[in-house]
Amino acid sequence: MAEWNSIPLEITYEVLGWIAFFAWSISFYPQVILNFRRKSVVGLNFDFVVLNLTKHSSYLIYNATLYFSSAVQKQYFEKYGFGEMIPVAANDVAFSTHAVILTAITLLQIAIYERGGQTVSKISLGIVSVVWLAAGVCFFIALPNHSWLWLIGVFNSIQVFMTLIKYIPQAFMNFNRKSTDGFSIGNILLDFLGGVANYAQMAVQSIDQNSWVNFYGNIGKTLLSLISIFFDLLFMVQHYLLYPERRPVPPKISKEKEALINEKESEENV
Repeated sequence: MAEWNSIPLEITYEVLGWIAFFAWSISFYPQVILNFRRKSVVGLNFDFVVLNLTKHSSYLIYNATLYFSSAVQKQYFEKYGFGEMIPVAANDVAFSTHAVILTAITLLQIAIYERGGQTVSKISLGIVSVVWLAAGVCFFIALPNHSWLWLIGVFNSIQVFMTLIKYIPQAFMNFNRKSTDGFSIGNILLDFLGGVANYAQMAVQSIDQNSWVNFYGNIGKTLLSLISIFFDLLFMVQHYLLYPERRPVPPKISKEKEALINEKESEENV
């Protein structure tokens, strides 16, 4: 297994990784807190949450297996070279675990809070069912030859696919409502920071090793960052430019009414 050539770059790599971890992890809380305060999930697209749970679950399987399994690591080195580094860091595993828990909490909120008649679409339920059925089939295909690296590659592909489609229902919902009310922009800003830090982390590793293998050796992590950044920018445009929050404008008071109010306040003070 390769070692770092530069201590400053190694430190930078770790710092960026944990910035991504904390930004992505904290990004779940604004939506959870918003739901709790409003006692409502109106404005939050349920398909987004359901697809997100499958995305993070498959990403956790990939990260945890590649990080902890020596058998899978051996297969990785045999494919990409023993001089390469494992493209999964401790912060990746920590983030995935936390993401699954917080997404499950959001689903619980959907079950108990005011929904406004909204339900999970049959299309999303169908996609999730087909994805997990396909994953089960792939497990039995990998079992005879112990093709574990290929199998977790399947889960990595699943999380990329789910990342690609999970934002679409929320983006269309914002478009149809001409509003982002009920959908936390704090979530998006932190998600954007996490995506940038995650991509920068991979770039630092590549610079140190003078190799870009980790970008295509962990194509899921690369696409995860790029797709997240793209949709985060889209949501920012929707929130700040296209559908800014409409704050009620206080009604204008006529001069006569204002004089009467002032006269009444003067009498009360006497």
